[in-house]
Amino acid sequence: MGSRASTLLREEEIEEIKKETGFSHSQITRLYSRFTSLDKGENGTLSREDFQRIPELAINPLGDRIINAFFPEGEDQVNFRGFMRTLAHFRPIEDNEKNKNPTASEPLNSRTNKLLFAFHLYDLDRDDKISRDELLQVLRMMVGVNISDEQLGSIADRTIQEADTNGDNSISFNEFIKVLEKVDVEQKMSIRFLH
Repeated sequence: MGSRASTLLREEEIEEIKKETGFSHSQITRLYSRFTSLDKGENGTLSREDFQRIPELAINPLGDRIINAFFPEGEDQVNFRGFMRTLAHFRPIEDNEKNKNPTASEPLNSRTNKLLFAFHLYDLDRDDKISRDELLQVLRMMVGVNISDEQLGSIADRTIQEADTNGDNSISFNEFIKVLEKVDVEQKMSIRFLH
């Protein structure tokens, strides 16, 4: 089988991805061609190196963390479905989705799932809390070198003090949600995917 054959997406796969992620048919096919152009090994999966070729991620201070989020625990390749599942967190929430079927599982781009995604960018050791150290690492990535460790430390301390309601000196997901209550997460964590 030539490698061209594997570059076509089967209709039933498109349907499954549509159901799972809420992307439209044309968005899926367009993102698939982006995926295959990144797939330098032409093996139907992307490696971390493939992601590092994306200019927007290369210049994003949290690029490595975001890339990390595409890979399931312990894996170093991600297939198209996994790729789409992660991207789905950034799909804007359409007004008509707000009150869809209440028994259906929560869409990947719901506010809670967007926040969970953001939370995991901080919570590197996946212990479900953001420690002072983890917060410091992210702050350092975001502000670069032009601020002293002391200043960063006091920002981290203040952030934790404000967020930490149970006094364990770290930020749990529920505390994280509370801090961001007033923030328009839907806007900030949306990427416009062309229709």
